[in-house]
Amino acid sequence: MSPILVRALIIMFALLIVASITIRVMSLRSPERDWTELRQRINTWWWIVIVFALAISTPRAISLTIFAIISFLALKEYLTLIPTRRTDHMPLLWAYIAIPIQYYWIGIEWYSMFLVFIPVYVFLFLPMRMVLIGNNKDFLHSASMLHWGVMTTVFAISHVAYLTVLPGKPETGPLLVIFLVVLTECNDIAQYLWGKSFGRIKVIPKVSPNKTLEGLVGGVVTTMFLAWLLGGILTPLNGWESVLVGLLIGVTGFIGDVVMSAVKRDIGVKDSGKLLPGHGGILDRLDSLIYTAPLFFHVLYYLHY
Repeated sequence: MSPILVRALIIMFALLIVASITIRVMSLRSPERDWTELRQRINTWWWIVIVFALAISTPRAISLTIFAIISFLALKEYLTLIPTRRTDHMPLLWAYIAIPIQYYWIGIEWYSMFLVFIPVYVFLFLPMRMVLIGNNKDFLHSASMLHWGVMTTVFAISHVAYLTVLPGKPETGPLLVIFLVVLTECNDIAQYLWGKSFGRIKVIPKVSPNKTLEGLVGGVVTTMFLAWLLGGILTPLNGWESVLVGLLIGVTGFIGDVVMSAVKRDIGVKDSGKLLPGHGGILDRLDSLIYTAPLFFHVLYYLHY
């Protein structure tokens, strides 16, 4: 690995060590308070960072396999939440089969097929396969829910993986992934902290009652600053491009969060799963990335590739 990539990974793990020590000190100083959820969240972040570190520091085949497993787990979690017809077991199987095919296009760097495989071929194939079953009941509802799941958990997330194979130095792709993931997660945290500290005006109370205008604005400004600070180090973006990308990630990260909140409210669940202690399910952690990843990828590709 290149020195700059090693330094970036060291900084990520150093921040986790500081967070772990901080929560340990706080729990010793205030033992009467319940620190279980916060401790679980930090422990879970260790696993998340380790997985992403492996995904960006291993050979291409292993790296893409890790990203494909993330898509598989996300799609599986989504399909356990939505009501599916018992007759649709074969279309669901084909949805899973689309995952390794989509990541194969990334592995061979077939950009055009990567772009159209799911939005065109898979979207046309799945309803056709459902029609062959001969069950008309709730057909449109089932097809649209399956389309949405594949679009978000496979197509959107696969854009993170494609960053790792973009032309450039060996460390270019991994650094782009670090930039995107760190900014997306920092945006979520900043919006939470700004909202908790100064939040008054509700943005979408019926969908996400805790989201405030102050939290949104504070989080977006914080993300723009971090993008300006890190853009020239981790990406080929210049100063103004970094600021605009920070604005894009800040706003679309918020949109991804509230859109997935609307999906969960429609289904009638608080968390998408229990895979990540203190965080809920994998979709609860990827909700913002579902929007930021494809938009960041295509803006970056347009500007520099």
